[in-house]
Amino acid sequence: MKYLFGALIVGLGLSAATVGMIRAKEGEKKVDHRIFELRTYTAAPGKMDALNARFRNHTNKLFEKHGMTIIGFWMPAKQKEGEAKLIYILAYPSKEAADKSWKAFRDDPEWKKVVAETEKNGRLLAKPPESVYMNPTDYSPLK
Repeated sequence: MKYLFGALIVGLGLSAATVGMIRAKEGEKKVDHRIFELRTYTAAPGKMDALNARFRNHTNKLFEKHGMTIIGFWMPAKQKEGEAKLIYILAYPSKEAADKSWKAFRDDPEWKKVVAETEKNGRLLAKPPESVYMNPTDYSPLK
């Protein structure tokens, strides 16, 4: 698990190079004040492929529609854990924006249709998703 956390940190560091600091004027930098959400999903037995397909084919488009910025998706490197866990990070302008985006996402008729279609042969998750909201530290490349 410590290696997975390290991989996430490295992944965020690489993302920082592309999204972290935005040039406002020549020589001046604008600080990124977004809040990030780390989500961990545990797939029901035999459902990881279906869960990945739902994200790939539907969920990501709905995230974008509702103002949720996708930072990245990861699976644990250990095969056994990778068969059951999906980890991803989203970014929002604020916690209030995150709450508003999640409400709109959950209420979206298109999402409700996707859930019904993708879970007609059983639930894709073994348990509710785990969620942690995070603020970058003052020394993080991604601020």
